[in-house]
Amino acid sequence: MEFQAFYDSPFKLKLSFEKLIQKMESEAFQNADYAISHKNILEKVKEFPELRDGITNLDFFVENEILMKELLKDLFPQMLTKNEIKAIGFPFYNFFFNPTERFQNIIDKAGSDFDMIIKDMDPHRFYVISCCIILRNYYKVDLNFVQPFIFDIPNEEGIVNHYRFLNNVDFIDINPLENVKRLTDDEIVELLDNFEDHELWKEKFPLESWELKGFAIISFFDATTENAISNLKSKLINLEDDKNLKSELNTIFRSIFQVADLEVGYTAIDLEDNKFVRSPINGIMDSFILTSGPRDCKNEMLCEKNFNTLVESKKYFSVSDVDRSFQEYPDSQMARQLYDAGIKSAIFAPIIKDKKILGIVELVSKKKALNSINANKMEIVMPYLVDTMDRLYTGIETRIEAIIQREYTSIHPSVYWKFRQEAERHIGFYNEEFDLPYRNISFQNLTPLFGQTDVRNSSVSRNLVIKQDLEIQLGLISELISKFGSENELEVYQDKLKYYQELLKTDIKADTENIVQSFILSEIHPLFESIKLQNIDYNQLVTDYFKNLDPRTNMVYDFRRKFDESLSSINKNLADILDKRQEEQQVRFPFYYERFKTDGVEHNMYIGSSIAPALTYDPVFLKNLRLWQLRVLCESELQYHQFRKNLEFSLDVSSLILVYSTPISIRFRMDEKRFDVDGSYNARYEMIKKRIDKSTIKNSTERITQPGKISIIFSQEKERQDYIKLIKILQDQKILESNIEELEVEDLQGINGLKALRVGVNYEAEEVDYEFIESIKNNNV
Repeated sequence: MEFQAFYDSPFKLKLSFEKLIQKMESEAFQNADYAISHKNILEKVKEFPELRDGITNLDFFVENEILMKELLKDLFPQMLTKNEIKAIGFPFYNFFFNPTERFQNIIDKAGSDFDMIIKDMDPHRFYVISCCIILRNYYKVDLNFVQPFIFDIPNEEGIVNHYRFLNNVDFIDINPLENVKRLTDDEIVELLDNFEDHELWKEKFPLESWELKGFAIISFFDATTENAISNLKSKLINLEDDKNLKSELNTIFRSIFQVADLEVGYTAIDLEDNKFVRSPINGIMDSFILTSGPRDCKNEMLCEKNFNTLVESKKYFSVSDVDRSFQEYPDSQMARQLYDAGIKSAIFAPIIKDKKILGIVELVSKKKALNSINANKMEIVMPYLVDTMDRLYTGIETRIEAIIQREYTSIHPSVYWKFRQEAERHIGFYNEEFDLPYRNISFQNLTPLFGQTDVRNSSVSRNLVIKQDLEIQLGLISELISKFGSENELEVYQDKLKYYQELLKTDIKADTENIVQSFILSEIHPLFESIKLQNIDYNQLVTDYFKNLDPRTNMVYDFRRKFDESLSSINKNLADILDKRQEEQQVRFPFYYERFKTDGVEHNMYIGSSIAPALTYDPVFLKNLRLWQLRVLCESELQYHQFRKNLEFSLDVSSLILVYSTPISIRFRMDEKRFDVDGSYNARYEMIKKRIDKSTIKNSTERITQPGKISIIFSQEKERQDYIKLIKILQDQKILESNIEELEVEDLQGINGLKALRVGVNYEAEEVDYEFIESIKNNNV
């Protein structure tokens, strides 16, 4: 059995006890008593020259075990063999001999398949550290290996314990072999500055170019708690990004508490409502207190104590015997829950930050292994858990605020700087005046861009599905009433049913749905409930009727549901395209953007120098944005053309762009918490926006907007010329069809002289290319 290094090494190993024998001989020469007590072993080692020259065959240790133990007895006192954890070996090598009894027991419990490998040691680190031993011991370079070296060794229960080790190298010599060139000072400095350059280290210290002769005394000490806490800190840093965190946290806490099946959980507390609640953290860690929804925690009883103790006193709370607690308090929902889950013991520790309790960390085991004694170990880890949970809650709040700003307010990132500037002024960042009045936030000389992708005839479609659902429900009611028999005197209801059925055959008016729904809910359903109670024979018939209804509305809701879900899906799909694309476009030059979901999606954009005064504004950015807007509407049309195949209720959409070249101003209205045009002159733009939606071609009933086409409404010849060029770009890319319609818009109330361009979308186009061509950048559009 030859000794094999675990990784490549600059060392050629020679197990030798020469330095030990020399020390023993020296001591015997100086001390007569020592000479007498060690006479036999010193005589015996003379018979084995390999002890001095070097042992290359590891079978020697097996064949001469008694001899070796006698030789090493001064270094391994028998009285300490059950206490110390040490053995003979080489620094950083996976080889040990003459282990103490305690060390051998640890290895035996690890199992026959266990192989001792230094934690986080890879081939490169092993090679460089070996070279550093040469630098320190031979070249006398002052090096300190500050990183602790750890062996992870499991016990018979699978709990991973961590053992740190130290090397005593008093009995080791490092010698250069043939053709080793001594390093210069410059080469040493180069090595010290290039830890990661593996080839450089191998060049300066070739494989097996140095001799490591002797042996090391390797001593271990149990650093399980210390290392587990270090691992815990590392894991908690990246808490939200670690997909394996749940199992890894369990492993860490099992090492700390020495409980093989321990599991970690977390439950948040809503102190205002005195409830345990789930939180986003439960996406990472389970909750053992909660299995479904929130639950009152005010009077929960466990063991002989009130669970309020945990919340109010903010101290650890342990249950060493869940079975006994459940027997004593059978009405405790928590005790039952733990009992039903097979949990035998538990520790609950409050997470407290700034005197506020955030939630409960739960440690549970299916053994009676957790109690008030080992609960004190939580003192070690709680500071890290508290800081982590506080960081998580802060992150959650930040994300909530971001969602509120993005989804529920009009403060777009492009203008956020001005709101922040005003807020800083108000709270006195730049002066000591407080309670300053809020100034108007406005932006001047902006060019507006308006567009929409509208769901065509949505009102007609909505009325159609309302009629279909109501007709189905009235039919079910009529059929059911006919089965009740004449003895129930239901003629009056049958007459009303016929009236409402006839009513639905005409055009639905604004109040038709409410009238019919009120009749069904206030008259028919109470009647059915009464009949159900009076005659058991009709019970199943009434029950079957209600099964056909939507549980939220108690109405037939099939066609309306398909319509509502389809419309919602359309709006979401179109809005997502706009939101994503505008974020990408903001990097070219910031512009204010807002969009609204109605029956379709409409958007407003404003661009100009006042949006980003720190940047240089050029009219090319407006041309750029106009082309981008046209492209996005094309993409929306193309994607919807594919998307509509998956809808339960297919609807047509049409797209519109309003071109308005006159600069306007916008102002944030504090009462409405949104931007609007500023001043009566600018209000003309808003008026045009509201009236062009259903505009028609002059002297015709045909609407300007048509499915499958992009309609562009303008008033100036310059605008027409600009958009002809933009359309041509997309025609060249096969996104728009070749034919362009030029139309006049029917005069609207107070608005005359509008014109329109209309061009079809090429649904054969594969995708929209968003790389702006050089002609735009060069102002040639």
